[in-house]
Amino acid sequence: MAKAFASAGDMADKEISFTEVGDGLWAFTAEGDPNSGVIIGDDAVMIVEAQATPRLANLVIEKVREVTDKPITHLALTHYHAVRVLGASAYGAREIIMSDVAQSMVAERGQEDWDSEFDRFPRLFQGHESIPGLTWATTTFSDRMSVYLGKRRVDLMKVGRAHTAGDIVIHVPDQNVMFTGDIVEYHSACYCGDGHYTDWPQTLDNIRAFDLDAIAPGRGAALVGRDKVNAALDSTADFVTSTFDAVRRVAMRGGSLQDAMAHVREVCDPKFADYAIYEHCLPFNVARAYDEARGIDTPRVWTAARDKEMWEALQG
Repeated sequence: MAKAFASAGDMADKEISFTEVGDGLWAFTAEGDPNSGVIIGDDAVMIVEAQATPRLANLVIEKVREVTDKPITHLALTHYHAVRVLGASAYGAREIIMSDVAQSMVAERGQEDWDSEFDRFPRLFQGHESIPGLTWATTTFSDRMSVYLGKRRVDLMKVGRAHTAGDIVIHVPDQNVMFTGDIVEYHSACYCGDGHYTDWPQTLDNIRAFDLDAIAPGRGAALVGRDKVNAALDSTADFVTSTFDAVRRVAMRGGSLQDAMAHVREVCDPKFADYAIYEHCLPFNVARAYDEARGIDTPRVWTAARDKEMWEALQG
């Protein structure tokens, strides 16, 4: 029997957790669904990641209002994916920040990504009628920038390509806590369909160099304490390198995409099959790894039609 497409079969509500990862710093998590972060300054709040719809964004806002009544003035988006950005309008933030590369990717492939993810994640896009359109930044930067929420400094920076070419992280130096977006996951599969496998391990090492006290990852539980931080960095690196190395071995000897999928299952299923969204990510990850192994540096645009064709070929 063919597997349900992507996460189309996952319609069960997830339990929300709201975890303090530092003084005035919170991680909104939901059992492997996309996470958001909250940074409370002296006089204002920054949200990290908007969620897929205003409906889901309002769940984040409800949690914020349990801990502060300060206004939400800033929204930082770690990359361009629809499930991360399309809920932006709910926050009423005066400043929406992403990297210049992420903004260019919205222009290049934002609508295609929206159409694609709408079919992949029907539960997350319940209430999609309230999305006013693509999310555009009011502020972009090339390498790094700082925002002051009163006296609290928040550093936004590129640390390397990984989940996408436009990834950023958000670091709060007074607590040595980082919001990594999907560069780091915890007990959740990495989605690599728009990723850069060859660069990703070095990007993780660049994060490791901060010697962080806590991380709010893109998916999975908040990581408080250096042991948990390092374990998540290790498992993320293992996931990415195990997938790419398995595909590269097949591609370099002229094997087919289906051969690559079979070999990745041999290598990765024993280690990662119980990770959240593993089956969802697997065919997208293999397809991108196969392209990168053959020298295609820029990920091809996923469309709703391409999604279905690839799924049928690899998971059908």
